Amino acid sequence: MSDEAIHVRLTQVQDYQFNVEFGGAVPVLVCDEPAPLGAGIGPSPVQLLAAAVGNCLSDSLLFALRKFKQAPEPIRCDIYPEVGRNDQGRLRVLKIRAVLTLGVPAASLTNLQRVLDTFETYCTVTQSVGQGIAVGIEVFDANGERVK
Repeated sequence: MSDEAIHVRLTQVQDYQFNVEFGGAVPVLVCDEPAPLGAGIGPSPVQLLAAAVGNCLSDSLLFALRKFKQAPEPIRCDIYPEVGRNDQGRLRVLKIRAVLTLGVPAASLTNLQRVLDTFETYCTVTQSVGQGIAVGIEVFDANGERVK
């Protein structure tokens, strides 16, 4: 990751719809709350949080396996945020479950257990989010065998 400062700009279009600008050549992302607040024409804040956790975990797993010259592609990650009410009755993301699936059988990857023991500790987003929201991580291979 570069040392360049990160800047994201959100500009309201109407109601709960915002354009999200990341800068550079990255296209503008339209975000919106689901009905009845918004029109649901883009991802919600909870979906963006889930996507950030899943993307970071997927990147970390791929990076760690590639350090051992392994090819686990295509990796898939399904994220299940649980939204509920806290003790004050306010909606919160209570926990996040991440299910990563390797694109190949586990037996075809060397050093897999070593990678599985450490990859999530290098995930910037998940480790940060995990300080306030429980994040459960499961990993399966292409045959559906749970490896973590």
